[in-house]
Amino acid sequence: MSDDAGPRLLNIGYGNLVMASRVVAIVSPQSAPMRRLREEAAGRGKLLDATQGRRTRSILLTDSDLVILSAINPETIASRLTVDGETG
Repeated sequence: MSDDAGPRLLNIGYGNLVMASRVVAIVSPQSAPMRRLREEAAGRGKLLDATQGRRTRSILLTDSDLVILSAINPETIASRLTVDGETG
């Protein structure tokens, strides 16, 4: 069976989806460098808040320099990415 069904979407919580192929990293927001990254992205207009008003639990970095905030744990998002990416 071919995997040409179109772009794969990654659920980052609360009905928000991103293209899985664009995600470069999924990191925890608690360190000072990640806080700075978040502030710098907001200043550049490259911050997307997908937390729906909840606490930020993970930060997704994309290949287009976009920083996405999610209220889902990094491990959960990574497992969704891995499970969705496996075939068979």
